[in-house]
Amino acid sequence: MTTTDVAAHYVRANGIDIHYTEIGAGEPVVLLHGGLVSTNPLWDRTPISFGSFLPSLAERFRVIAPDTRGSGRTIHRGGSVSFSTLADDVAALIGELDLDRPTVCGFSEGGTTATVVGIRHPGSVRAIVNDAGHDLLNPDSHSFPIMRQMLGGAPDATSGDPDAAALFFETSGMGSFFDMMVADQDGAQGTGHWREYLRQAFERTAHWPGYAYDDLRSITVPTLVVFGDRDDFCTAEDGVATFRALPNGELSVVPNTGHAITADVMAVIDRFLDRHAG
Repeated sequence: MTTTDVAAHYVRANGIDIHYTEIGAGEPVVLLHGGLVSTNPLWDRTPISFGSFLPSLAERFRVIAPDTRGSGRTIHRGGSVSFSTLADDVAALIGELDLDRPTVCGFSEGGTTATVVGIRHPGSVRAIVNDAGHDLLNPDSHSFPIMRQMLGGAPDATSGDPDAAALFFETSGMGSFFDMMVADQDGAQGTGHWREYLRQAFERTAHWPGYAYDDLRSITVPTLVVFGDRDDFCTAEDGVATFRALPNGELSVVPNTGHAITADVMAVIDRFLDRHAG
């Protein structure tokens, strides 16, 4: 089985047409991509996408991977896109596809969304994987000024600045990543869409989304918190705080790993899915 076996679909859920890809059979697993990327196969060769791991996951599970609202081929018709909205989209997708309490697994921004799904829609999921997305649960996280610098041009920026973001990526040696993001977003939704997408991403990730450690106590399903020990966004201290707040949490810190989906990270996730996904 290869990524060429992936089928693309749309489903009407929570007032929008959600684009998603599907591969495999068995118990359902919903995969949520991180910020600035999508389910577009152009990301498969990068370490910030689940794409290259889809075939192995599909040997055991029915894998459903949506483009989040405003990203890729899922169109958002204006206004801010909060983590609450993204979580409600996922819950609506689960309902419309008649999935029986799937496991929801997300990376980075997707990990935050997966966790918020557990808070807002506790009966809709069987288990949760938060892969490098626990940083935004800390109101004082150092990730917020990083995101303001990255997407707004300064640590105290109050709004997204696409031109400043382009300069940041170019001068930080991430120009090729930026070019891929533009090609992805504009190819899916039209020339210049990347600018609107970055503005939406700034609003969502540059400020505390309103969910903190105490909110995690309502999540009773098995929840894995996994991240690398060299992650620039997710600190070990915040990871432990997240784990301790979860009634049924599991914690894994992967050595010599940054903010990325590596084979070692996937090995941890695979073992968790085998125990809890079906």
